[in-house]
Amino acid sequence: MPARRTRGQNAGLTRQAILRAALVLADREGLKALSMRRIGQELGVEAMSLYQHVADKDALLDGLVEELFTQVAPTLLESTSWRAGLRQYAHALLEVLLAHPNVVPLVVTRPAITSSSLRLVENALRTLHAAGLTLPAALDMLYAVTGFVVGHAAMLHGDVRSNMANSRQPMPEVDPEEYPLLTEVARTAGPTGPNLRFEFALEAMLRGFGTDGDNEPGR
Repeated sequence: MPARRTRGQNAGLTRQAILRAALVLADREGLKALSMRRIGQELGVEAMSLYQHVADKDALLDGLVEELFTQVAPTLLESTSWRAGLRQYAHALLEVLLAHPNVVPLVVTRPAITSSSLRLVENALRTLHAAGLTLPAALDMLYAVTGFVVGHAAMLHGDVRSNMANSRQPMPEVDPEEYPLLTEVARTAGPTGPNLRFEFALEAMLRGFGTDGDNEPGR
């Protein structure tokens, strides 16, 4: 445990440092472990000093959601087309969520409404609009892709790492007389799994966005 700092030494404490410490703690021990006291221990400061940067527990939890999306934002901003940007954003977001499975329920239940989160959405809309999309279409697509990825991560939340590692899971054996269609698809489709299904659904979504042309998706 780091040495306890005095009040005068807390001047270097920042909101970002607090959020990163909270994320480390949540990764290690789960969301139930999050408290100002525990985060203060992680940082080697008194818990009360955290309130200079984070108003309360709700602000801390909102900040954790913000922290995850902040890690993803550059992938969309650096892309050459709206479709490539959304594809890279989806993969980056899934990677971040799978790296922090204990925080996935928080992302599902708390909208990203901090000022920094809203700036991320603003920048994403600017990028997609500059790529030729109308603002309503850009917002709809951004929400659709985000919701799809978060839902996929939540579905895998129970044992996310082992599920994703075993990405080509065979269909279970079933009674062919009782389940003739499942038997047939297992015979003809070959192995599948969460990775392949994610790719299939994402590409179908991106193709659907562009049904009226690459620069103006159908609405």
